[in-house]
Amino acid sequence: MAEKIIRVRRRRKIRPFPGVESLPIFGRHLSPARIAFLIGATALAIILGVVFFSYGSKLYNQWRETRLLQQATSTLQQGKFQQAAQTAREVLELHPDSLPAFHILAEAAEKRNLEETVSWRAQIARLLPNDLDSQLNLASAALRFGQLDIARKALNHVPSDDRDRAAFHVVAGWLARAEGNLTEQEQQFAAAVKKEPGNDLYQFNLAALQIRSADEEKSATARANLERLSKLAPFRTGALRALLNHAAERSDFDAADTLAQQLQMSQQVTFADYLLCLNFYRKLDQEKFEALLEKVKPFAARNPSDLALLMDWMNNNGLAAEVLKWLDKLPSEITTRPPVAITVAEAFAEMKNWSRLKRWTRTGSWKDADYLRLAYQAFGARQSRQSIADAEFASLWRAAERAANEQPDREIKLARLATKWNLSIEAEQLWSSVSRNPPTRREALDTLYRLYRANNEIKKLYNVLQRLHESSPNEPAITANLARLGLNIDQNTLEAQKLAKEAYDRAPNDVNCAVTYAFSLYGLDRTAEGLEIIKNLPPDQLHDPHAAVYVALLLLDENQTEAAQEYIEAAERGPIYLEEKKLLGEAKAKLAPASPTPSPSPSPAPTPASTP
Repeated sequence: MAEKIIRVRRRRKIRPFPGVESLPIFGRHLSPARIAFLIGATALAIILGVVFFSYGSKLYNQWRETRLLQQATSTLQQGKFQQAAQTAREVLELHPDSLPAFHILAEAAEKRNLEETVSWRAQIARLLPNDLDSQLNLASAALRFGQLDIARKALNHVPSDDRDRAAFHVVAGWLARAEGNLTEQEQQFAAAVKKEPGNDLYQFNLAALQIRSADEEKSATARANLERLSKLAPFRTGALRALLNHAAERSDFDAADTLAQQLQMSQQVTFADYLLCLNFYRKLDQEKFEALLEKVKPFAARNPSDLALLMDWMNNNGLAAEVLKWLDKLPSEITTRPPVAITVAEAFAEMKNWSRLKRWTRTGSWKDADYLRLAYQAFGARQSRQSIADAEFASLWRAAERAANEQPDREIKLARLATKWNLSIEAEQLWSSVSRNPPTRREALDTLYRLYRANNEIKKLYNVLQRLHESSPNEPAITANLARLGLNIDQNTLEAQKLAKEAYDRAPNDVNCAVTYAFSLYGLDRTAEGLEIIKNLPPDQLHDPHAAVYVALLLLDENQTEAAQEYIEAAERGPIYLEEKKLLGEAKAKLAPASPTPSPSPSPAPTPASTP
């Protein structure tokens, strides 16, 4: 029977579907239907596997990210900033745009005073472009590390609806300060106080600025606010400093004496505060000054940084000889190393003791400050007037520049020394390099402006004014200077006329801005309008030699020759710029053949204005 069954099974054949061959599986052949089912099941299993793996992996990554963020937050709160930052970086490997991770990295970097704070704040601002706090935090961080361009861009990204918030005005005020625009700084701080009058920090910022104001009412209000704030612990020391400075400037010695004593007893007193008190006592009472100096000396000797600060103060206040006498009583292991070694070299330079300066800087190493050792050595060589002095100076100075190259913090110190020592060629090269670095750009451009103005290098002067205007476009004085020079040398005349109007609109009572705009109107054949603007200014300011040149020019254009003569004489009494001398010559040439026509001088106005 078994044999029959086997034979029957052998006789049966399974016919596949047309075009489909039977496939052997585990030694068996499957039908096409079975094959289709298995293929479908396998594909479904693969899809489900991929889905479950992907979802499971995502769940795991989310769980891991959460755990890492919790760990990073905990270590940040414990003050373990480096560990917190490392953990947050692991989060970014899982989630490159993790906002919480960027916040942790920014906080950790900020606590360690690292410049990378700015880049982390920038990432947050990128993810939250319309968030006020994110943009202000970025701007504040950028200002802290001198990156003015980034700060300016961050403030420009703040939505217009948020630009009237107190916090915005405060940060904008500090940007204006960094740009050198003190007028705008005051306006921004005042706007912040107006928005939040109960905020003592905003009140302190404004009062510390306005106490030096020429406006008696502003100054009195600021003084009253600082006196109130001096009774509050967070503001006590800062308020006392501002009040002491103001009292000393007004020669109110009784008040300054009381404030100096209070400042010295403050818990937050710094070594710089002792120097502030020394400044005051030197003006008030020689006996008290000498007593305080002797009290401060042993205190300073405990710390090289404080010792260098005190010696530097003494050098700048005519006491370099005392520094050198004190030098012999101090340990050489402190005095021969920076920062003290630098102030000793400065004392030798102040006393013009070139031989000792050269010996002091000839050997040894000042480590990171060795470029300053080379600079002082170069200056000593040059001043020694020996036959090889110029060659020795050039070699040493080049070595100092190489040691400072591409390091703005070094270059700016070297540039300041070159300026102080009247090394105009070396100073120009260094300041030009420093001006490319945002934190030091304003000081560099201001110095180059003075250098080019003193040397009458008009083309370079105009270029520097353009850069100053780009870095501080809302500063009326710079805008007016650029406009007036452009009008004088026929450079970008249309733009100069536009800038003259902008400066006048911002500061109509400033004599520099008003005279520049009047001169612009003169160039547009609108002299009568220009004279009306000038008549609103105080006569004493119009008799400033620079302003008088333009007043004379406008008066002559209106045939007011007698009045013009008065201003020509005023211009001739004082130093004026090269381009103004040319204008004055033109005015005198017009005056010579003209017959005098009596005319009143521009009438005075009660509004005060600053000199150009």
